[in-house]
Amino acid sequence: VQLQASGGGLVQVGGSLRLSCAASGTVFSIGPMGWYRQAPGKQRELVATITSLRVTNYAESAQGRFTISRDNAKNTVYLQMNALKPEDTAVYYCNADSVIDGNFRRRNVWGQGTQVTVSS
Repeated sequence: VQLQASGGGLVQVGGSLRLSCAASGTVFSIGPMGWYRQAPGKQRELVATITSLRVTNYAESAQGRFTISRDNAKNTVYLQMNALKPEDTAVYYCNADSVIDGNFRRRNVWGQGTQVTVSS
């Protein structure tokens, strides 16, 4: 199972971006999914998570500006980011936990990351 993230790019302050992350391979189920980010010289931090029942959790920095959602039929998680700020500049990584793959193994999977740059 692999996660493929897309949707990053360069945007001006106040702009919007929508990130997508799709799981490929044989997947029977996925538990919580989430987005994390890592800015240069900083540790990776939580942005938002969403359970399979669509219960969401946000970092304080994302609250009110970002919206996480998922399409269970497509094994895809999204992050709508509005009112972007320069401090949102980072590599954004998606994560899927409790992934039951084609061999009935439970795995935690990370995507490859997508760069988001907010210019002032």
